[in-house]
Amino acid sequence: MMRYVLLLSFFMATNLLSGQKIVLDKVVAKVGGEILLQSEIEESHALMASRNPNMPPDAKCIIADQLLMQKLLINQAKLDSLEVSDAEVEGQLNARFDQILNMMGNDPTQFKEFYGQSIPEARVQMRNDMKNQLLADRMRGTVIRDVKVTPSEVKAFFDKIHPDSLPYFNSEVEVGEIVFHPEVNEAERSKALAKAEKIKNQITNKEESFENLASKFSDDSGSARLGGDLGWQKRGGFVPEFEAAAYNLEQNEISDIVETEFGFHIIQLLERRGNRIHTRHILIKPSITEEDKALAASKLDSIAHLIRIDSLPFEFAVRRFSDDKLQSYSNGGLMLNPKTGNTFFEIGDLDPDVYFTIDTMEVGGVSSPIEFLTRRGETSYRMVLLKSRTAPHKANLEQDYSKIKGAAVESKKSGHLIKWLEETLKSTFVSFKSMDNSCENLEKWKTESMKP
Repeated sequence: MMRYVLLLSFFMATNLLSGQKIVLDKVVAKVGGEILLQSEIEESHALMASRNPNMPPDAKCIIADQLLMQKLLINQAKLDSLEVSDAEVEGQLNARFDQILNMMGNDPTQFKEFYGQSIPEARVQMRNDMKNQLLADRMRGTVIRDVKVTPSEVKAFFDKIHPDSLPYFNSEVEVGEIVFHPEVNEAERSKALAKAEKIKNQITNKEESFENLASKFSDDSGSARLGGDLGWQKRGGFVPEFEAAAYNLEQNEISDIVETEFGFHIIQLLERRGNRIHTRHILIKPSITEEDKALAASKLDSIAHLIRIDSLPFEFAVRRFSDDKLQSYSNGGLMLNPKTGNTFFEIGDLDPDVYFTIDTMEVGGVSSPIEFLTRRGETSYRMVLLKSRTAPHKANLEQDYSKIKGAAVESKKSGHLIKWLEETLKSTFVSFKSMDNSCENLEKWKTESMKP
């Protein structure tokens, strides 16, 4: 519940998902320099209820407790001079807006019709809430940063669980992968370069504005709808070739054609403030032909064959051929489950293509190439290795040590955070107004005096 409430904090003040304002409002509490409004609790509760009709009776009490905790974290973060950069805030805003727009077919008009405000207006409204959310996360991370458990603590944690309460784990697998991307052939590269040069000439000759050309031709759909605008970024926010060209431009200057792993860019520097730059660009991506795809699949199939006959160690093949930007690349090729953070997947956690591929494989088996779409919507190929498979079983230390350790760590972090809260409240001014509901879990917040 705690994690869920905190994830919702970004949406509460903006009402992006609730679709309507809460009219009645009042200050429920002051925590240091932060305030908690009744509307924050109501909006969060309404949103959670829309997603989960079976809310517990004391849901508002739980929500209020966690929001008060968030206010305490934000207040302490400011006292401790913790910082969240503008680039971090913008990056998170970009990710959230991209997620929303993707559900709307990347149509800004639909966004405005649905939310009653334009994207720039919504960004302004959300920016401070996002910064506060990041501050709370940073403060929490600082508090629990050094929490670790020893093997004896893991065993002690496990021994406290009553045998009847031990979870029953479904069959799980560990899967390794090598991801191989098709390479652009020279003919398509030349065509894309020629198109970029033509657009650059149109800009140079002032035949049409940069913004219009970006909207019409840029293959970066996210920035194209904004006339190519990439917003403000700190050094390190772009790939090296792009960044080197952008930081060498004068204000309003337009670059020569810049080639990166994404394609060909035309870049304009709009403004610079110290180590931060505001740019826009037009991206022209070379096309990947069916012949390019077939060649990539054939190469990966050859790699898989060498692994099967023990002529090429899997981990060496990962380092030599796989995409080095994937998490699995730094994990010996083993895929990480984003839900758990470990390498074990239940069947429902796997991509369907991977599941159907390994369903009939023996442990140690290597698949043929599987075609899939990357997050950028590009065709790529992966081959998978079935590293291990467990049968359904009741939790035990031998098979499930990493999971039990993870649970022990989370339990210790929770306890550490509660102790921090108790200590921090001793030196933090808190003014709490009673809520309509009787919430025993909020008693610790009910004080009207300045603490020493």
